[in-house]
Amino acid sequence: MYANPRPTRRAVLVGALGLGASAVVPPRAAAASALSSAAATTGRVYGLAVEGWPGSTTYLNQLNRKVGRKPDQLTYYASWATVPDFPFAWPGSRAAATTPAVELVWEPWNPAHGTSQPAYSLAAIARGAHDAYLRRWAAQIKAYRLPVVIRFAHEMNGDWYPWAEAVNGNAPGDYAAAWRHVVEVFDAAGVPNVTWSWAPNVSYYGSWPLAGLYPGDGYVDRVGVDGYNWGTSRPQSQWRTVDEVFGPTVAELGSLAPTKPIHITETGCTELGGNKAAWITGMWTWLDAHPQVRGLTWFSFNKETDWRIDSSSASLVAFRNGLWPVGA
Repeated sequence: MYANPRPTRRAVLVGALGLGASAVVPPRAAAASALSSAAATTGRVYGLAVEGWPGSTTYLNQLNRKVGRKPDQLTYYASWATVPDFPFAWPGSRAAATTPAVELVWEPWNPAHGTSQPAYSLAAIARGAHDAYLRRWAAQIKAYRLPVVIRFAHEMNGDWYPWAEAVNGNAPGDYAAAWRHVVEVFDAAGVPNVTWSWAPNVSYYGSWPLAGLYPGDGYVDRVGVDGYNWGTSRPQSQWRTVDEVFGPTVAELGSLAPTKPIHITETGCTELGGNKAAWITGMWTWLDAHPQVRGLTWFSFNKETDWRIDSSSASLVAFRNGLWPVGA
């Protein structure tokens, strides 16, 4: 956390995953029939990334009770080097019991080895070096049958992951080629229940331009953006409003992919340097003023700082009071 034509498309409504009725998506996204009835009525997607899940649901259940609503989507982070198989291999798994949709943040690297990992270069992915792995996951996700969002190689416009074009021997154009190859492997396997989410970090001075990283509308179902209000939790950071965090990049995404729904794919706010509860209240107001943003995932971890929704009672109340009701 920090940022060739294909088969004919058709328009389908995938409400639970925030794909508007006019969204042009591939036949695989006709997974609407597999969505739970609760999620299928949700106009905007409420997503969570939470501590402990799926190994433990203790914090998730506590948070759901406090917020007064279950999420439409739960996020799971999986690196290619350390997670050999899709961890939710059957519909009766813990994932299926706790969320209508799993979002898989799929990371082609070994987290212990930094940004220089030639085995996971974008060119290696594009030429098929990891195809056996991709095909195995494609088969497992297809067998899972329930909705899976894949946020592959996120925050690619930064320099902190080996799939960024700025590092690891990657070259301009390599990211889009790698992305298209991964999607094509899944399409060749006939996986009908995946939504592909392309999600850079919020743009910043020195970040890689987004236009050259976009794989094309035929390979993306929705676009997203990761961004945080770090406040004064780091020496080089300062308190930023919601619009300062997201406004410029959301506008850029709207120009780059005007037919795609936009999601805030990862966000959080610190308690340090300002009023977190007021920031959250302002976030809901900002989202109401930007209806093109069809979903939000909150990173509820106590990690670099306390990002959790319930880091204080005031923050929890602000989140609960603003959260979209089911079907909103």
